[in-house]
Amino acid sequence: MSIRIVPADSLGDTRQASSLDIAPLLLPASGGLYRQRAARLGALAVGHPMEAFLRFAAALVTAQADVATRHTVALPARDDYFRQCAEHGLPPLGAQAWPRDPVWQHMLRDLCDQLGQSMQGPAAIVAHLLAEEPAEMLERQAQQLLNGEWAAVGADRAPFIWAALSVYFSQLASQLHIHAVAEPDSARHLCPVCGSSPVASVVRQGAESGLRYLHCSLCESDWHLVRSTCSNCESSKDLGYWTLDDKEAAVRAETCGDCHGYLKIIYLDKDREADPVADDLASLPLDARIEEEGFFRSGLNPLLFPG
Repeated sequence: MSIRIVPADSLGDTRQASSLDIAPLLLPASGGLYRQRAARLGALAVGHPMEAFLRFAAALVTAQADVATRHTVALPARDDYFRQCAEHGLPPLGAQAWPRDPVWQHMLRDLCDQLGQSMQGPAAIVAHLLAEEPAEMLERQAQQLLNGEWAAVGADRAPFIWAALSVYFSQLASQLHIHAVAEPDSARHLCPVCGSSPVASVVRQGAESGLRYLHCSLCESDWHLVRSTCSNCESSKDLGYWTLDDKEAAVRAETCGDCHGYLKIIYLDKDREADPVADDLASLPLDARIEEEGFFRSGLNPLLFPG
């Protein structure tokens, strides 16, 4: 990977190394993220053609925030494992191989109990079914999702299971004591922390003003990628930037003529309240237009699985 992660104590320095003072990796901060996202989804839902679905998404993310306060997970002491990952350039929390603590299932059941009481219709039925699912079935479905076998789980169950996994992995990621090293080779299309796909990229403000970071669909980490570079194949030859009707829109789609992939870019200087997951979801009409042009989505929105 072009962002290599090593345990901080192995270099005697807890700072993140980068060229030109660009932090290659931003780990998720504990607390607040899900509350802010739920509020953003609620604001975007008002008068939106997809209002009902955005309000469902807001309720799901609110449940994530509540579950995160009721259940915590400690990063296990696996120094040898983390050093081996660093030596081989592997993500320290590689989601497909990471041995999951059963606490993630407690998070899922708690999340489903909360949503089953607050929702009606098909979503409530799915929540009740998942809350009663045997542990071995939940583990199998979680592994299928992390392996990218989405059809095996179904688009109705996947957002609930992924929501619990996200709370679990984001808590782990926030506790990593690491040193991130930017290396010259390419391969930044997957999260250097857990190996998952990005949901969108964000052009940030503040200390990282003007810099573009990809946002992980699972562990909520952000990693740097140079602007005007395809987030899927890293080509810079044939990129296009699309909006539906506003050249100054805060959400645009970046398409690549080389790999024919696309991913949204969120510009915080256009809307400082924007969120990569919420604003990507609220701009699905743009996806439909881009896919009509023959491009495929290279990332994943954790609130809307294919199918």
